[in-house]
Amino acid sequence: MNRASAGVPRRPAGAHAPIGLAMLLLGLAAFAPAMADDAEAALLHPLFQDQAVLQRDQPIRIWGEAAPGATVQVALARHRRSARADAAGQWSVELPALPAGGPHTLTARAGEASRTVADVLIGDVWLCSGQSNMELQVWRSLDARAEIAGADSDTIRLLTVPQAGHPAPQARFGAETRWHTVTPDSIRDFSAACYYFARELQKTVDVPMGLVNAAWGGSRIQAWTSADALRAGGGLDAELDVLALYADAPDAAVARWGQVWTGWWRQRPGIAADDRPWAGDASGADWRDAPRDLGAWERWGVPELAAFDGMLWYRTQVSLTGEQAAQPAILVLGPADEMDTTWVNGQAVGSTYGAGTPRTYALPDGLLRAGDNPIVVNVLDTYREGGLAGPASAHALNFADGSTVPLDGGWRYRVVPNAVGSPPRAPWQSASGLSTLYNGMIAPLSGMRLRGMLWYQGESNTFEAGAYAGLLRGLRDDWRGRFGNPELPFLVVQLANYGTPADTPGDSDWAALREAQRVVATDPHSALAVTIDIGDRYDIHPANKQVLGTRLARAARQAVYGERIAPSGPVPQQARREGDDVVVTFADVEGALVAYGAAGPVGFELCGAAAGSCRFVDARVDGRRVRLHTGDGPVPMRVRHAWADAPLVNLFDAADQPAGPFEIEIR
Repeated sequence: MNRASAGVPRRPAGAHAPIGLAMLLLGLAAFAPAMADDAEAALLHPLFQDQAVLQRDQPIRIWGEAAPGATVQVALARHRRSARADAAGQWSVELPALPAGGPHTLTARAGEASRTVADVLIGDVWLCSGQSNMELQVWRSLDARAEIAGADSDTIRLLTVPQAGHPAPQARFGAETRWHTVTPDSIRDFSAACYYFARELQKTVDVPMGLVNAAWGGSRIQAWTSADALRAGGGLDAELDVLALYADAPDAAVARWGQVWTGWWRQRPGIAADDRPWAGDASGADWRDAPRDLGAWERWGVPELAAFDGMLWYRTQVSLTGEQAAQPAILVLGPADEMDTTWVNGQAVGSTYGAGTPRTYALPDGLLRAGDNPIVVNVLDTYREGGLAGPASAHALNFADGSTVPLDGGWRYRVVPNAVGSPPRAPWQSASGLSTLYNGMIAPLSGMRLRGMLWYQGESNTFEAGAYAGLLRGLRDDWRGRFGNPELPFLVVQLANYGTPADTPGDSDWAALREAQRVVATDPHSALAVTIDIGDRYDIHPANKQVLGTRLARAARQAVYGERIAPSGPVPQQARREGDDVVVTFADVEGALVAYGAAGPVGFELCGAAAGSCRFVDARVDGRRVRLHTGDGPVPMRVRHAWADAPLVNLFDAADQPAGPFEIEIR
């Protein structure tokens, strides 16, 4: 049927289209190439870009997005495969394994869309993850200027995963990224531990190395663990339910989180049943006037707060007209150090973790009312200065019509005794939430083939060291499943020495967490890199990442590549009684044990059955054993070594590998 027979008049020859239609056609014409570019970019997952490294000697999985039902043809080296995109547009193929080598070209075609990826190498791919000591860049490491100037490798390739947290697993990265060869420009901001590891490893494993860096300073292990693995570990169902709700209905999730938070408060020791600070009543004797500009409470001139790490309640109120209360509004509180939970009219409206992060909370419709509206903020600080930052002008209610009501006065505060403890953290917080960093940074990598994983994390979990072994096993096993290899090597960096040395035996959360790392690393496909001698007691971020890289490479050479060497220094095998002595036998010793700088090893303790019964004892080296003199004191039941935040250690083997911290029972 032609236009005339359909009753549509023909345009006279030479006539112009109406201006609106012409502009529409021009816009569509301009938009079409962008749509085509987007389709071609999405055809391959962002992992597959120029200069990528793919895992050798394993089937190679390639995936991406295309039009639903489209046939996608993929070619790499001499192999070709095709796949059909599913109803959601997702597709994947598996190509046969390739040996180390390259460069190769990877192509993908679906109809008119095509992608070509050049300079692809086949080698060993390592995932480097954790918190700030894995994130720490080469420019912050020892001898950084010379290291950066001399950086030059075409066979070590670098990919940094963009930092992104999300309440639900993501298929793609939160921002653009790309692979790089090693140059002074590319290496400067890359993970020092990851880079020095690969550089050292390549001296004995002469294949291309692909390094995928996914790290976030200050992060807890729970943020890197999938929701499924956290549920399997138990005890977090309520928080994970809130997180799932947050992905679809943030306002409802925040309100429900307020119920979780207030439930926690009511169960704290010393809290009366009718103590409900979030309700907005600040008339009690324990409430006091706060400075107008607020700011760090350590600067208020209040002796009680001069060096206070803990929790404060803040309260103010704002009087609104009916017209104001009916408008959409945003509560602006400025930065807080370091975690807040905020209520308006008794309803939770937001919770954020992170020092210096501005707090901006969109208020639910109908929450505000004509008249007085109490605003209550609970702030927790655990390190250095804390509180709601100033100046007074940083605090306001902003309305949809552009008007603002300042919150620049009338603030009161209440100090919370430290015995109350630390409140729960909202599960959607990026670095301290539940599964958030897994969702945003690890899930997009799922299905990638790896040679192994490096894990440097734990500083942010020392306050819950007793739970860390279970959490670390859960993460390790879950990631092995996500990357398709139940025996995927997992190399753990044991926390370095940091803090105050101990002159008497005592408990140490840092030591307890190191022990959890040691125990988990006894898995047949895991290894430990001991760093107890290369830390900095004044800096939680030790700069000596070169020696760390060497020790990680040594661990990989033994645990992954099968070299007959001791992977991580002397490790305790058993402790037995021999007469008046307790003898600790060590395994994984290169040559013999040696005690540097003293007649015998330092930092050994014998502990009885009772709490607080540990005591330092004299020790001497006996080949690959250390003999401990029991002396006076309770019957020893356990041996501890280097059990402190920042212990002194002098027990090494011939390869200059230290005996790390440990606690074992005497048999």
